[in-house]
Amino acid sequence: MITKDSLIKFEEDIGNLFNQKQIKSPVHLYHGNEDIMMEIFKKVDIENDWVFCTWRNHYQALCKGIPEHILKEQILNGKSMIMNLPEYKFFCSSIVGGVTPIAMGTSLAIKLKKSKSKVWCFLGDMSAETGTFHESYKYSLNFDLPITWIIEDNSKSVLTPTPEIWGRTQPYYIDVNKFKENELYNHNKIIYYRYQNEKYPHAGAGVRVQF
Repeated sequence: MITKDSLIKFEEDIGNLFNQKQIKSPVHLYHGNEDIMMEIFKKVDIENDWVFCTWRNHYQALCKGIPEHILKEQILNGKSMIMNLPEYKFFCSSIVGGVTPIAMGTSLAIKLKKSKSKVWCFLGDMSAETGTFHESYKYSLNFDLPITWIIEDNSKSVLTPTPEIWGRTQPYYIDVNKFKENELYNHNKIIYYRYQNEKYPHAGAGVRVQF
């Protein structure tokens, strides 16, 4: 059973392995959004729904039901950023915004097949500013596709504050009349939340590793 503590411990274990030079590829670790992640996955049909993620994806994989030993094996084999496990309906991409049109296309296929499955696509606040997301999101609205976009806002585009890049404090896809700070925003196929990861850097686990 997935708990907040088990999510945190898994990332700590991966961070330690990375610092010990056991993982010869980048890892991107979560911290500070465990409660929200588990709340979101209460809505997900673990067996039938599809989950798409970015390069930061360990929490989603565990919540989707991927066993820890399989997830850890993938990471140790250098696939943390590009984890694709079709048997679990779980796909990731290391390209900024790259997963969004694939997720949208999957939701279109689901609708055409009249399936009851849904798609859940996770992306960061900077990825949500890309043209690929804008077009995919607009298409999903216009054709009422069975997809929910989960935007995780840590206010950073790698190391640069996202609001500074775009010169605004509120994202364009948020209805300010419905948004409340410290609450999960859920409107027009978008789930949006803010969190701070003060434990880990953008990539790695805080130790410069030289292979």
